[in-house]
Amino acid sequence: MVHLLQSALLSNSNNNALMNSFSQKPFTKVLLIAAITSTLSLVGCKSHKQQSVAPEPQYTATVAVSENISRNLTFSSRLSSNVDIVIQPRVAGYLLEKRYKKGMPVRKGELIYVIDPSQTNLTVAANRASLFSAQAMLTEAENNYRRALPLAELDAISQTSLDQYRATYEAARAQVTSAEAALNNSTIELGYTQIFSPIDGIIGDTSASVGDLVGPGTEFSTLSTVSDVSIVGATLNIPFARYFAIVDLDGTLTQSYDNSRLLSNITLLLPDGTPYPHKGYYSHTEKNVGSESGSIQIAVNFPNPEGVLKAGQYASVKADVGMPMGVVLVPQRAVNSIQGENNLWVVGSDGTVEYRPVTLGETFGNMWVVESGIKAGEVVLTDGVQKVRAGEKVKYTLK
Repeated sequence: MVHLLQSALLSNSNNNALMNSFSQKPFTKVLLIAAITSTLSLVGCKSHKQQSVAPEPQYTATVAVSENISRNLTFSSRLSSNVDIVIQPRVAGYLLEKRYKKGMPVRKGELIYVIDPSQTNLTVAANRASLFSAQAMLTEAENNYRRALPLAELDAISQTSLDQYRATYEAARAQVTSAEAALNNSTIELGYTQIFSPIDGIIGDTSASVGDLVGPGTEFSTLSTVSDVSIVGATLNIPFARYFAIVDLDGTLTQSYDNSRLLSNITLLLPDGTPYPHKGYYSHTEKNVGSESGSIQIAVNFPNPEGVLKAGQYASVKADVGMPMGVVLVPQRAVNSIQGENNLWVVGSDGTVEYRPVTLGETFGNMWVVESGIKAGEVVLTDGVQKVRAGEKVKYTLK
């Protein structure tokens, strides 16, 4: 453009005479200026068009990789205490005391209930009197029998009389044994009027009030429950289809109630999403299938030494399920999801782009597991895919 302007100016300087000749003619002068201006504009437009070349698109791509990973699944579960012991009075009587605060910890052997022992004390006294009576009768029967023995040897009494003395003696002995058992039983029942916590745990409340008749055959046959929350459990439901897909631990499909090798890296997420510091461990597999979910139910436990976890709360549990297996991974940003269909832009060895449908599995960090549609080692576009067209050749940068 500069060259053309210089040429135009040189041409004008060489024709000064012509310009001077027109200087006396205003109309002609105006036409000349317009012509020069038009020429300069055409030169500028031509130069601008020559420089407006569209830059070649640049894309970012990555290589689909193969990794050995375990399938990480998230389960929703309700926590439960490890042991729940129901407190049921063994004797009937009026409730005298409740020596605990509901929802508070209790120690093993701690007194928590007292039932009125008056009736049981009467039973103990009666049974003790019966025992004394039976022992007196036994003494008499034994003495009579021992006196009869030498008389029978002298034929002073008949054999029938001796047999009667012996039978009376044996019956008196049996009566003493029975009276001793009754006394022991009533003494044990007297001990049942004081109820102690069977374990360390958290005790709930009871609907029975002090003064209510409690125990077997009454309205309050159950008083409360003591729960051991030093360990809490969670039940993980694995659908049958998923279970049979991952249960092949040794190369042969096996179904066992011991699935300790099936789960690993068991982590509980607290309500704010942070991981619970204590890892979980496999407990057992329920013998029955979940009636509502139709799933295999696997129980896991979590240590709860600080008492942070509460029985009954809902929690999310993440776990690696199954043995590590080889999968193909691609970045999540490389996947185009439209109306339920997932696709990738795959770059061939000659740089040609193909829009290919894929089947996705679980996510692994910021990566998708690709179950089918692509192989490890193939190149996929990750950025700039809005401008690409199927069948075109592209240049890209691997990252």
